Amino acid sequence: MKPAHSSKQRYRRFVEDYRQGRIDAPEESGEEEPLAEGEAAKPRGLLRGRRREYIRDYLQWLRPHRYAVIGLGILALAVAGLQMIEPLFIRFMIDRVLLNTDLDAAGRLSRLHLTGALFVGVVILSNVVGVIKDYRQRLLNAAVMLTLRRSLFDRLLNLPLPKLWEMKTGGILSRLTGDVDTTTGLLQMAIVSPAISVVRLVIAAIVLVNLNWRLAVTALAVIPGIAVMSLIFSRRIRPIYRSLRKDAEQIDGRVGETFSGIRVVRAFRGEARELLDYLLGRHTVLRKELFAHRRELVVWTSWNLLLGAVNVVIMWYGGYLNIAGRASVGDIMAFQWYTFLLLNPVWQLVNSFSELQRSLAAMERVFEVLEMAPDKPDRPGAGAAPAVVSEIRFENVEFEYREGQPVVRDFSLSARGGTVVALVGRSGAGKTTVTDLVARFHDPTRGRILLNGTDIRDFTLRSYRDLLAIVQQDVFLFDGSVRDNIAYGRHDATDEEVVDAARRANALEFIEKLPEGFGTYIGERGVKLSGGQCQRLAIARAFLASPQILILDEATSNLDTESEQLIQASMATLLAGRTTFVIAHRLSTIRRADLILLLEEGRVVERGTHEQLMAARGTYREMVERQMQSPDQRFGDG
Repeated sequence: MKPAHSSKQRYRRFVEDYRQGRIDAPEESGEEEPLAEGEAAKPRGLLRGRRREYIRDYLQWLRPHRYAVIGLGILALAVAGLQMIEPLFIRFMIDRVLLNTDLDAAGRLSRLHLTGALFVGVVILSNVVGVIKDYRQRLLNAAVMLTLRRSLFDRLLNLPLPKLWEMKTGGILSRLTGDVDTTTGLLQMAIVSPAISVVRLVIAAIVLVNLNWRLAVTALAVIPGIAVMSLIFSRRIRPIYRSLRKDAEQIDGRVGETFSGIRVVRAFRGEARELLDYLLGRHTVLRKELFAHRRELVVWTSWNLLLGAVNVVIMWYGGYLNIAGRASVGDIMAFQWYTFLLLNPVWQLVNSFSELQRSLAAMERVFEVLEMAPDKPDRPGAGAAPAVVSEIRFENVEFEYREGQPVVRDFSLSARGGTVVALVGRSGAGKTTVTDLVARFHDPTRGRILLNGTDIRDFTLRSYRDLLAIVQQDVFLFDGSVRDNIAYGRHDATDEEVVDAARRANALEFIEKLPEGFGTYIGERGVKLSGGQCQRLAIARAFLASPQILILDEATSNLDTESEQLIQASMATLLAGRTTFVIAHRLSTIRRADLILLLEEGRVVERGTHEQLMAARGTYREMVERQMQSPDQRFGDG
């Protein structure tokens, strides 16, 4: 299928899919969901029941707030009850006061004032209770939203990295913001509003029948058909909102990528293309929103026509009954008001169902994440990692991102505590994957990694990660102060410790020249600093963490020659007594290593010290000689 190059083409394709039922949820369209690689097929009944499970999950979230929900329901019932009294005042004032010929003018005036005062009191009380109800509902919504957002953020923080990469930044932000906000509407749309509407509907119907059963039958006859039609029609709107949420997620993700790579965008003159793509996506979303709105307008217009028709019928038929002596003027006026109170809850039920579609579409996306398994949960009985590293050993380790395509193969290694292991090789050789295995960003597909003789999976993940610090080639700094970034791994560090870490990383001199020193805000990803300055802050962060296991991914790659020479002594101090894995590009780092591993296609093809490998006259020596001939030549990333 050719890609659509305009919002109109995208919209037409969407409309065609909508009419053919291809954008419906699997449980609605009868189609099975596409399966992930290696995933077993799920029974169709399970797919159809997923929505009910999500609603039950949401009700579980409300359980701690059950007393607030009950109180909210009582307030809503009080408002409904007070509103049901109001038409009786109209009926009483017309029949028993204004048209009562048995009372003189003074008597009617006195009764009118008393009734009017009571009527005003009921209206004021109804509105006051309504305000309290709305405020309490907003508080409850905020509490549920905060709890849900906290749990969602916690789950996202602990999801496997491939899952996060699949969702992208836009999808993550979309779930945390818009989806959680919309999901919270379930409290009103699925619980409070329908329950109160049903109560009001029953009360209004009973009162109408007692007032005049003939008028009641006339008013009620048209309601079931239009209500059923509206519910069916509203149900078809849900897939549109699901499609809208997906589009918005993709647009937000692209915006995040655009501004994260703004240098690339400008360097390759991509501003016009990015703007065009953004407008294309937003215009398509707008067309879909109008498409959904037009269908909602059909429902709203139908109800407005129904309301007008019922009013006309009541006045017309009520006038006939009044002339025939079967209904009073007060009955007709009260009846008209009660009919509005009858149709209004029916409309609220239908409208709630329409709004519910948005909430359900958002809820599915939120609870889909919440039911995902966290990344590497601790094994039963997992203990704390040891405070001192004596040995790290790889035993026949293999790892594959995709089944049948290993990127690390038959990797074995024994590194004593305090030694430096350098990993070298061409791009894609598997160097970074090995360090990711050390950091437990991934677990081996086969084989195992032992720390002091114990499988690292038998330690709690948090205690094991407490042993680690990482300095990456692509330094990531947060939009905070210099101090905050250095102390990210140790928030309880004193100012003296932070300053000492900066000094040891050769960063103190440039930090003191910043406008506010350690309190200077460095911008998102450290955009207000040079690459070398960012690298030195990352090294200072590692100094302060004082790890047992250190991972250096070309930690001096962004330093100029002078700065690198100044920091070598500090790096030697940093490495002392720590088990270090270095992805090495420069000879200055490699020469100090206790063990150098040359990787090709995930396998160790050469191992030894620098002197041993140079004497072996193999691939490693060839790479070193090429670097010596061309000083800027570096070994590829892995």
